Amino acid sequence: MQVITETFYFPDHCISYLCTSKGTCIFRTNYRTSKMPNLEHPAYPAADLLHLESLVPCRESQVSMLLSIFGERQQFSFPCIFIYGHTASGKTYVMQTLLTTLQLPHVFVNCVECFTSRLLLEEILIQLQSCSSGTEQTSPVRCDTLNDFVRLFKQAVDSQEVQHQTLYIVLDRAEQLREMEANILPAFLRLQELTDRNVTVVLLSEIVWELFRPNMGCFEPFTMYFPDYSIGHLQKILSQNHPPEYSADFYAAYINILLGVFYMVCRDLKELRHLAALNFAKYCEPVVRGEANERDTRKLWKNIEPHLKKAMQTVYLREISSSQWERLQHDGGEAGQLKGLSAHTHVELPYYSKFLLIAAYLASYNPVRTDKRFFLKHHGKIKKTNFMKKHEKTSNHLLGPKPFPLDRLLAILYSIVDNRVAPTANIFSQITSLVTLQLLSVVGQNDQLDGPRYKCTVSLDFIRAIARTVNFDIIKYLYDFL
Repeated sequence: MQVITETFYFPDHCISYLCTSKGTCIFRTNYRTSKMPNLEHPAYPAADLLHLESLVPCRESQVSMLLSIFGERQQFSFPCIFIYGHTASGKTYVMQTLLTTLQLPHVFVNCVECFTSRLLLEEILIQLQSCSSGTEQTSPVRCDTLNDFVRLFKQAVDSQEVQHQTLYIVLDRAEQLREMEANILPAFLRLQELTDRNVTVVLLSEIVWELFRPNMGCFEPFTMYFPDYSIGHLQKILSQNHPPEYSADFYAAYINILLGVFYMVCRDLKELRHLAALNFAKYCEPVVRGEANERDTRKLWKNIEPHLKKAMQTVYLREISSSQWERLQHDGGEAGQLKGLSAHTHVELPYYSKFLLIAAYLASYNPVRTDKRFFLKHHGKIKKTNFMKKHEKTSNHLLGPKPFPLDRLLAILYSIVDNRVAPTANIFSQITSLVTLQLLSVVGQNDQLDGPRYKCTVSLDFIRAIARTVNFDIIKYLYDFL
């Protein structure tokens, strides 16, 4: 039987098919992470480039392009480079690693920390003064205008050992420059021209250049895009952090399971690395107890599957710290549940704001006619007669919160608080704060004549946790639980 084999190669996979003489075709697809060639540049030692390649996995093509743009140390490079991409795509890490490993003179500033133009310019000058000496500069530098910055910058470059090399100024979170004076961004784009020095400005941002460009136009930088890591790249990067007490194949199988659960909802490398470190102990439990070996993937998956699905509900939220999560699992608690209050319910509110929220919840879910029964001492007995028979299949919690006027809210507040509370401006300002926090919502228009009406928007679990902090049993005051 004659067999014909053909293979087609693509950037991230290859497709092979086998055709027999009977006309039967078998297709096979092999996904692979493309292996980029080793970094090469005549200006840098091969050992440094090899070490750099090991530090920036799956970003070899971007590093190779940056090296070609930088050129040799003494050559003038592009005046400004704009690098953009989603969060956790390696922009900051690649630039820091590249400049540090190759020992290129550079200044690295976070624009969130230096939130004004004066702080930004002074921080650049301070780092520039210490970049050649290797010691942190403590002498103050005052720079109020761009003219002062250009003058001081030229003096600093001429007095340092970097005057015959390209100096790189890296501005991380560069989108903050749009909030500064209108001349800051154009000045950095043309800093090489303004100072007549060998300097390259690198802007790192998560947004595209079109959102930076001023209406009057400006010097266009060289733009470079960092794509998101593919699932193969994430597998390779995360597998490098395996604990020494376990084999690399065992940890790689764990990362494969983790990505199978979280990749569709989270592609942030930092978050995935946090989740991998947080859940690995649970994955190893059957191996530690001797119930399975490292190759028993099915049993390991059965053990951790419900745990990962619970953890998927809290991606990015950081509901609890890593130590609290590990303590919860060690105590045998169910994954994703807290003993006590969760972060959703553990809200820091002033004392009277908690009682205001409790009063609002009672006003939203209790019928008006039951206020006398709950909040008057000599109320007599109110029976669930015809009203209850008519609505016995309907729960107020299923129907949702009902609007209530401000007077009713304050009346319930005065009834449930032990101390006497005067209707001062402080109380009304706390009501406004609860609306701002979206714990209460205003119903109707602002110009209504009969006063504002509100609705409580929190859940039963939320209000029970709030009531527990002030030792108030809210269940006793809810009509649905009589």
